[in-house]
Amino acid sequence: MALVLSFIVKTWLLQAFYIPSGSMEDTLRIDDRVIVSKLTPGPIDLRRGDIVVFADPGNWVEAPVSQPQGTLSTVVRDTLTFVGLLPDTAENHLIKRVIGLPGDHVVCCDVGGRITINGAPIKEPYLKPGNAASEQDFNITVPQGRVWVMGDHRADSSDSRFHDGPKQDGSAGSVQESLIVGRAVALVWPLDHLTWLSNPSATFGAVPPPSSHTSGTSGSTRPSSTATPGATGTTGAGSGSVPGGDASSSTPVGLGAPGGTRLGGD
Repeated sequence: MALVLSFIVKTWLLQAFYIPSGSMEDTLRIDDRVIVSKLTPGPIDLRRGDIVVFADPGNWVEAPVSQPQGTLSTVVRDTLTFVGLLPDTAENHLIKRVIGLPGDHVVCCDVGGRITINGAPIKEPYLKPGNAASEQDFNITVPQGRVWVMGDHRADSSDSRFHDGPKQDGSAGSVQESLIVGRAVALVWPLDHLTWLSNPSATFGAVPPPSSHTSGTSGSTRPSSTATPGATGTTGAGSGSVPGGDASSSTPVGLGAPGGTRLGGD
């Protein structure tokens, strides 16, 4: 019965993820474990500022080291992982913060060095101290059915900015909503990091809906940056990706407390 309940909870309600990288520092740190609610997206809508775990959209996470197959210990481990009692070591998920929703015009940066969404600048208190909003300029409109995600440690996060392809228009770097596992709601391990992961609603409160903003064709208003994106990696769920470690990093995640699904590093 306990195994059945664990499987039901993991499949439909909650899942724990392990953070293997620093791409979401200082909000989430290496070796932290977070609980992810699978009710978002779904019954509960995504919001700008949510921290989400998502499946690798393609080549965001480094290929995992292959594990020997067929032994009894492997079968037992895989079974316990399947029902949610052991960490998942697949490392094919990442964790990042949602910055842009479908239709949003997201630009970096204005003359004050701030990201603007639909023309409104945002102040981001969750950024790792000393980090700029982005060292790489961008001017994108998020396609329908997708979201634009970034790590809180902007100097060490291989996120939407660095996966946008040659067009640099948001089509390649954004993440399909269908790939999102859920929203990180609590940091549960280690105990001295225990906290709710609330949405920073004040940051995005003045952002108008996309329909009220006309997207321009010009780039950011600050001088162009020559910064080079950080090296990529995988993050744990937590991508610093939970759900991603980067050099810039994307993080895979794992299950259990103090275990958890291991996120890919990014």
